[in-house]
Amino acid sequence: MKKALMCLITAYASVPVILYVFPWILGHVIFSHLLRFPLFVDLSRPGDVLNHTCNFYLDTEEGVSVGVWHTLPVSQWEKAAGRSPEWYWETLGDGNPVIIYLHGNLGTRAIRHRVELVKILSAAGYHILSLDYRGFGDSTGEPSESGLTTDALYLYHWAKKQSRGGLVCLWGHSLGTGVATNTAVKLQEEGSAADAIILEAPYTRIGDVVRKHPLAKIYMLLPGFENLIWNILDKINIDFANDENLKTVISPLLILHAEDDNIVPYDMGVKLHQISLQTKKKHDSDVQVEMISYRADLGLCHNYIYLDPNLMNTVGKFLQNLPSKEETGSPPEEEEVDQ
Repeated sequence: MKKALMCLITAYASVPVILYVFPWILGHVIFSHLLRFPLFVDLSRPGDVLNHTCNFYLDTEEGVSVGVWHTLPVSQWEKAAGRSPEWYWETLGDGNPVIIYLHGNLGTRAIRHRVELVKILSAAGYHILSLDYRGFGDSTGEPSESGLTTDALYLYHWAKKQSRGGLVCLWGHSLGTGVATNTAVKLQEEGSAADAIILEAPYTRIGDVVRKHPLAKIYMLLPGFENLIWNILDKINIDFANDENLKTVISPLLILHAEDDNIVPYDMGVKLHQISLQTKKKHDSDVQVEMISYRADLGLCHNYIYLDPNLMNTVGKFLQNLPSKEETGSPPEEEEVDQ
C-alpha cells in the first residue's frame, strides 16, 4: 500500500516538472492536432461523409498547404454533379453568403458534429469553407497561434476575392473562436473589418480554459502551478485572447453558448458579450452584438448547438440584418490552388 501511494504521489508531482522541462507538451495538448479523428476517412474524398462538397488545398505561406472543403448552398446542389473545383469556386460569386468554419481542437474537418453543422448551413443556403489548419488533418506544417491565424486570414482574403466582394462570415467554434477574433483584429490592422463573426462556445482566453479543465484543477492545489501554466503559455506564444480582441473588434457579432457547456464555462461567453457591448458603446456604433443562450436542460453542451431547431432562423436573421457594404481591404494575388 505504501509503495502504491508513493507511486501516485510521484506521478502527481512529476507533471508540473515535466511541463516545465518540456513546455511544448502543453501546446500539443491544447491543439491535440495529432488526434486525427475520425479514423479511416479520406479527406480528399469529402463525398464519403458530405454531399455537394469538393476538396482543395491552399498554400497559405511557403511550405504550408492547408486542406479545405467547399460545401455548396442548396441552390447549387442539382448542378454540382461531376463539377470541377474551379466550377465550385466560381459559384462563390452567386450572391449567397460564405461562411468560413474554424473548428476547435482535436480531429479534422470530418468530425461528426462539424459535418452535421455544415449540412444544416448548406441546406439553409450558405456556402461553407471548412478549414483544417496547418498540422491538422491532411494539412502540412505545425500548429501555432500565429500560424492558425495566418491560415484563416489567407482563406478570408481568398473567399472575398472569389465571391467578388460578397459577404464572408467567420464562424469559430471553441478553439476556433480565438482564431476568428485574431483574424478579425488582423483585418482591422489592414484597414478593413470582417463582414460578420459568429462565436460558438467562446472562451475569454485559452489559459482560462486550461485552468478550468478538470485535470488542471487537481494541480491548482499546488503552490505556483497556476503561474507555471501562464508562464508556459507565454513561452510557447499561445494566448488566443478573445477578451482583448473584442475590445477592438468592430464587426457584427453573434455569440452562441450553452449553459451546460462542460468544456468552456458559459460565463466566459457572457463576459465576452459584455465586452463587445462596451466596445460598441465606445465607438458609438449601431453594429449588431447579440448573444443566444441555450438552457442547460436542452443538453446541447459544448458540441451540439447545431441540434437547436431554431439555429438557422437565428443565423439567418443575424446575417440578413447586416448592412450592405463594398469590398474592403486588398486580397493577396491569386495563387495556384492544388486539387
